[in-house]
Amino acid sequence: MITMKNVRKTYGTFQMDLSMEIPSGQITGLVGKNGAGKSTTIKLILDLIRKDSGEIFVMGNEPVKSSKRGKEDIGVVMDECCFPENLTLKDINKIMSYTYLNWSEETFLKFAGQFSLSEKKQVKDYSRGMKMKLSIAAALSHTPKLL
Repeated sequence: MITMKNVRKTYGTFQMDLSMEIPSGQITGLVGKNGAGKSTTIKLILDLIRKDSGEIFVMGNEPVKSSKRGKEDIGVVMDECCFPENLTLKDINKIMSYTYLNWSEETFLKFAGQFSLSEKKQVKDYSRGMKMKLSIAAALSHTPKLL
């Protein structure tokens, strides 16, 4: 599912060198102290930042060469909610339906109900935990192959 071979990323005095392979169907956690490179690793996998050297393959493709369609197969939940504060659940559902070809309103609303997310509140009125539940609901509602 994910292969990283001799990947290097440098920021000033910080240097990360990483090789790893995560097969399909495996649950893997990145654990380490602050500044160890956990977020950097995720950003490299998602092609949000460029590696200095090495190879990265996600579902058999290099992230930089993967199509928009290939990126739709990835669901992500970051440590902060990434939705604008003034949106409601209904707004997010509508935006995401235009963003993902496989978006399932039914799945999204099912998770929203299970997580007790109010349809009337704006994101800014959710607690941090509720914002994380919203992010999880969105990440799972387009049937990603990689989460």
